[in-house]
Amino acid sequence: MAQSDLEKQAEMLAQQQLDAYNNRDIDAFLLPYADDVKVYDFPDQLQFQGLTEMKDLYGRMFVRTPDLHCRLVNRIVMGNTVIDQEEVTISPKDPPFRAIAIYKIKDGKIAEVYFIRE
Repeated sequence: MAQSDLEKQAEMLAQQQLDAYNNRDIDAFLLPYADDVKVYDFPDQLQFQGLTEMKDLYGRMFVRTPDLHCRLVNRIVMGNTVIDQEEVTISPKDPPFRAIAIYKIKDGKIAEVYFIRE
């Protein structure tokens, strides 16, 4: 079945932020996100809200972890939702951890993110 325009946009936004994450480029990383983005630990524990806090948290992480890398294991796209199964490496000395990221798209931006961590 062919992807809808909404699904293509949703997948593009998820990939854009993943590429920027792996490049540790905070400005490019923030571009796909809504100004009032909400980030949760699944199912509903709000961790933070807004680009300012996201920039602070991720910006510091990008500086502190030069070996940071997220490998996409699997991706499901349905409507305005992208579900990524990931393996995240913080340091080559430590084994990667598994995570699931769920991105909800609204008005052409990532409006909500839900994380499930191993």
